[in-house]
Amino acid sequence: MDLSTYIKLDAVEMAALLKKKEVTPKELVSLSFEQLEKVNPTLNAVIHDRKDKTLQEVENIKVEDGPFSGVPFLLKNISQSLNGEPLTSGSRLLRSNFAKRNSNYVNKLKQSGFLFLGHTNTPEFGLKNISEPVLYGPSRNPWNTAYSPGGSSGGSAAAIAAGVVPMAGASDGGGSIRIPASFSGLFGLKPTRGRTPVGPGAGRQWQGASIDFALSRTVRDSAALLDLVQVVQPEAAFQTPLFPGSFQEEMKKPFGKSLRIAYTTKSPVGTPVSEDAKRAVMQVVSWLEQEGHHVEEKENDVDGIELMRQYYMMNSGEIAAMVTELEAAFGRTLTADDMEIESWLLNVAGKSVTAAEFSASLAAWDTAAAQMAELHRTYDFYITPATAYTAPKVGELTHSEAKQAELREQVERLDKYGQQELIYEMFLPSLTYTPYTQLANLTGQPAVSLPVYLSEEGLPLGVQVMASKGEEHRLLQLAYQLEQTELWIGMKGNPYFKEVEHIL
Repeated sequence: MDLSTYIKLDAVEMAALLKKKEVTPKELVSLSFEQLEKVNPTLNAVIHDRKDKTLQEVENIKVEDGPFSGVPFLLKNISQSLNGEPLTSGSRLLRSNFAKRNSNYVNKLKQSGFLFLGHTNTPEFGLKNISEPVLYGPSRNPWNTAYSPGGSSGGSAAAIAAGVVPMAGASDGGGSIRIPASFSGLFGLKPTRGRTPVGPGAGRQWQGASIDFALSRTVRDSAALLDLVQVVQPEAAFQTPLFPGSFQEEMKKPFGKSLRIAYTTKSPVGTPVSEDAKRAVMQVVSWLEQEGHHVEEKENDVDGIELMRQYYMMNSGEIAAMVTELEAAFGRTLTADDMEIESWLLNVAGKSVTAAEFSASLAAWDTAAAQMAELHRTYDFYITPATAYTAPKVGELTHSEAKQAELREQVERLDKYGQQELIYEMFLPSLTYTPYTQLANLTGQPAVSLPVYLSEEGLPLGVQVMASKGEEHRLLQLAYQLEQTELWIGMKGNPYFKEVEHIL
């Protein structure tokens, strides 16, 4: 197998070729590392590889032992710990941190037979929608390297969109799967809260807002992975009943009846929305209507600005708690010089949040969940842009040194209400790009970003579809149907795939 053949294969086809002995695990892993070494100096997608270890492990792989035995895979450098390997969460504080055990999510992947090549770039503590940590520097978008692949799963997105692996580990606490999917022309599914493994040592991530899953180029790869990693964990705070069938088989079924679908292109926080984002949604709306579905424009009843304030309050409380743990581990007080500006401001503000305020904030999530449940009593899907714009340029959303100094000075002299307002203002330029994704994290619903639009500048932009809790199979059905149409851009126009005529 040559490299141009390798990069056009998805994980499902790689697994099938392995089972038929038309390719060996060593061939696939070697080609993956060949592509990584070719593209990573430019893209900075992978910040740690384990080439020597992986090439040793591949010698002992038996392709019959697991559905994906011998298929290369990359993990995200936060929460997806692999025993003995670096896990820094993009933080200078943790630059010397090594995982002491596998995460439960990684164990599920390992049981499925994936071979782990290394870890991908992510912003510090996964807090941003771009991947530009001070520790490692920015990841770049394969479609145009002047632009970001997004975040916080940006390194994973860049690696997939450059053909290094067909699928890679990702997590989503506010859009960190769907945002890089939108910016990088990928398929991104955020499963229902409680569907995928958490821990060990934790029963929830970001109070249930964050989940671990993956990014992929094809719908069937994400469906196949969801079949393998869905779980009911007795120790987890949130549990979703196992889907009784096969996501892979369910996605191929027609809906059987016309659906009622709501859509909006308006930003939930009142920020501008590009014409590209509006056109992307309307293309999908037009296709749905042609397919016989009833589609109508409708905003949900959730107060988007207030919900984002509650989201940032959760972030501040979580970061403050984490910093307290790190101070105990390091045996010293941490300062603004120890972390990036977003982490520091959230930490300072989080120390002022009372237990009553934090509890009330979480209750607001439940109110939003009830409002969306009411909407889904009428509508099967809720459609928005995945992002309001195509990808930002590298460095565009990173604050200047002068601005960082100003923010550090401001947060120390404000009261707790002013601090929360300052956090909102600090994130507003980023939020303007990505105002749509956080809702599904706080309600716990599944959501996808569909790669169905390419701007005149040659940059992808996704369309988001949300469904009721537990209905990933319906999102996969819709995505699979769209994947068969001309709307699905795949890697068409991506310079790293210019020699590939067709992506499965």
